[in-house]
Amino acid sequence: MTASVLGRDFRLLWCAAVSSRFGDALRTPALALLAAAVTRDPRVIAAVTVVAQVPPLLFGLLGGVYADRWDRRRTMALVDGIRAGVVAALAVAVAVDRAGIVALLVAAFLLATLGTLFDSASFAVLPALVPPAALPRANGRLQAGTAVAGGFLGAPAAGVLFAAAPALPFALDAATFAVAAVLVLALAPAPVADPTIGAAAPRGSVWGEIVEGVRWLRGHRTLWRVTVLAAGSNLAISGLLAVLVLYALDVLRVPPAGYGLFAASAIVGGLAGALGAGRLAARLGTVPALCAVLAAQTVALSGFALARHPVPGGFALAVFAAGTVVWNSLWASYGQRHVPAGLLGRVGAAQRMVGLLTAPVGAALAGLVAAAYGTAPVTVAAAATFALVTVAAWRTLRQGFA
Repeated sequence: MTASVLGRDFRLLWCAAVSSRFGDALRTPALALLAAAVTRDPRVIAAVTVVAQVPPLLFGLLGGVYADRWDRRRTMALVDGIRAGVVAALAVAVAVDRAGIVALLVAAFLLATLGTLFDSASFAVLPALVPPAALPRANGRLQAGTAVAGGFLGAPAAGVLFAAAPALPFALDAATFAVAAVLVLALAPAPVADPTIGAAAPRGSVWGEIVEGVRWLRGHRTLWRVTVLAAGSNLAISGLLAVLVLYALDVLRVPPAGYGLFAASAIVGGLAGALGAGRLAARLGTVPALCAVLAAQTVALSGFALARHPVPGGFALAVFAAGTVVWNSLWASYGQRHVPAGLLGRVGAAQRMVGLLTAPVGAALAGLVAAAYGTAPVTVAAAATFALVTVAAWRTLRQGFA
């Protein structure tokens, strides 16, 4: 399946996603650097990260409702336009030296809240742009493009731009949101014949629509089980990420100057996984591919836990990251193919919420274990968790192998 077969609208969506991700990669480290310039209190600096993690849990399901109620193309464009305004205002505040910690917290919260609506609409719009059989490849292309834009271009440039002028990363981020909004508006409107999207469709209460989406997800055996499995794997992934830098420095003996190169191995692996997701799904089938990916990640994570040198550790991390990206691409594709069009926003939001519920738990447990016993047991526990998730997947998803 070539990019031309995926079509003009997919190319527009891909360009919008890449533009937005590039801006995100500029803004996120710049926010951390700006917070550190404002205060050295680690609790306050950590709060900037925390407030960005709360909105998906608070408003994710609500965002799914409105992604199903409103025109998704216009919703995405409007959200990106508002985000451009928020970041532009922050850039001005930074430029005139008026960006205090309150402004950073408010900006982080607003952007994350708006992101919940955008993510739901973006997840739901893709099936209208490409054929069902092309969804795994389309999702992989999206993840590959955003990985390059964020990991290889945006993240390395953020520190350089911030050093040149603290307001510069935020100004460029605002521009990327504006570009993304224009690109999304250029998408073809949703077909008028679809009665499930638009103001003309009869609507119940917001809570009733949330329940409808959650109930549909809970009633679909395979999708619900895959969602629960994702929550189990996120428990391990979040714990691993929480101590990754310490494990790399203390156990793998990665030199501090080489940590960026070590971390880049995950980006390379993720890019490879994104490009191969469609081929893997075509060869094995989506559900069997999901099970195979979990098995491969278990092996990779076990190797990472046993490694005591940067090279094998970096290789194992790359394989593990590749599996994570393949899983995310195929998981999204499976839902997009099986969920009714009018429920895509709500069901996708419910999937993300359930999948992310374990992330803060994993990070907190990893911190406690690492403080008491060191970082090595955390990686062993993460590998063991993946092994359990893999066994559960092969036992519960057999009906999807047909």
